[in-house]
Amino acid sequence: MREAGHDVLTTEEAGNSGLGIPDEEVLEFAIKNERAILTRNWDDFRRLHRVQSDHFGIILCKEDLNIERQAASINDAIMGQETLRFQLIKIIRPQKPGFLG
Repeated sequence: MREAGHDVLTTEEAGNSGLGIPDEEVLEFAIKNERAILTRNWDDFRRLHRVQSDHFGIILCKEDLNIERQAASINDAIMGQETLRFQLIKIIRPQKPGFLG
């Protein structure tokens, strides 16, 4: 994401990695710092978006072992937005050809 020109702050860089910080506090931190959240935690952050929609963006993605493809998908999705504020953006991993499930 940095290579695409995005200002990225990881939980590790913020000193919050591995501390078991509640999702509500993660969202509060992001709001206070005017940052969007990129997460794989769909259930909790969809719920948080419903109860606290005044945020700077929540981007939900599924695990994708092809990191370059995932970064490109995220970049394409957010570059199409005028602002991420109040947005809940879902990044869906492409299905493998022939996958029916």
